[in-house]
Amino acid sequence: MSQAPAPSPAHVLVTGSTRGIGSAIVEALSARGARVVGHGSRDRDGALGADLSDPAAADGLWDRALGALDGRIDVLVNNAGVFEPVPVDAPLAEWQAGWGRTMQINLQASADLCRRAVLHFRERGGGGRIVNIASRAAYRGDSPAHWHYAASKAGMVGMTKSIARGYAAERILAFAVCPGFTMTGMAEDYLASRGGDKLLADIPLGRVATAEEVGGAAAWLALEAPASMTGAVIDINGASYVR
Repeated sequence: MSQAPAPSPAHVLVTGSTRGIGSAIVEALSARGARVVGHGSRDRDGALGADLSDPAAADGLWDRALGALDGRIDVLVNNAGVFEPVPVDAPLAEWQAGWGRTMQINLQASADLCRRAVLHFRERGGGGRIVNIASRAAYRGDSPAHWHYAASKAGMVGMTKSIARGYAAERILAFAVCPGFTMTGMAEDYLASRGGDKLLADIPLGRVATAEEVGGAAAWLALEAPASMTGAVIDINGASYVR
């Protein structure tokens, strides 16, 4: 009696995969048997390079990833982002440039990739999944120098919910993860600059999340979460913000 062929591994594109949360997401997906193509600012260590501050870069990245994955992507994980301060009293040109860069990288590039994913999933007819890595800041806000960061992450959450509502009938599912402070190089620098002990006192758990915790949650949403969870936003913040 012949055996049924083994299921094909999920094909996944992960942006911002070369360090921190993105690297942990790739590790968690790979451990679950997925075939993953990562992304960084330049081609290195198997990751596809793309400067997402360039408005054309996200679309080009999708095409390159599609080629690397033999013409099929099942899951998109948008993790790439920047966290760059712009003080409210900065000169107007600097203020607007900071907002524009953050919105382009954190939100517009993610939206462009989500668009390509939805079109690809619809063309294939088999559905697919999108996981957007947002932030606690989407709900709680952030520092006076990071209005734009909070706004970009709130936009990611709204986009995720819109995709979930719009395409669930076509088995296109969308989820978001909202980490608080996470122990990456970027978070360590910020904690040090803002007084780590004071910020940690605001986290009932008493510590920031690990990249592995966020990566595991993202991988579960990407591969295993039940379809009825589409539109869900998962908080990972040590109860520092409870909705």
